[in-house]
Amino acid sequence: MSTEMAERIDDDLWSAVGDPTRRRMLDLLLMQGEGTATTLGQQLPVTRQAVAKHLSVLDRVGLVRASPAGREKRYRVDEAQLARAVAQLSSVGAAWDARLQRIKRIAERIQNTQQEKRQED
Repeated sequence: MSTEMAERIDDDLWSAVGDPTRRRMLDLLLMQGEGTATTLGQQLPVTRQAVAKHLSVLDRVGLVRASPAGREKRYRVDEAQLARAVAQLSSVGAAWDARLQRIKRIAERIQNTQQEKRQED
């Protein structure tokens, strides 16, 4: 997979899980095992149409899978894809933690240098 394609997938994933309604939908699907736009819409403060659009986004990034159920689709969380997403997001979080630690060390060195200069004056 090219770097550009991986970045696009990363951006889509971040966008998908960045929305609180979609995160709530994932939670509901994980708790209930499956759901339709109608059943999820009854549990969320958004319209059924908005739920369907959110499910479409989650489906596009592979976090949910749809199967036909009469006039609707039943959605289930793709647990393997969710595990990959969690690992990816954890990796990004760890990288940011490392960056923040480096920034903290730099700030502490600057602060110590400034304190030493004040003591010399």
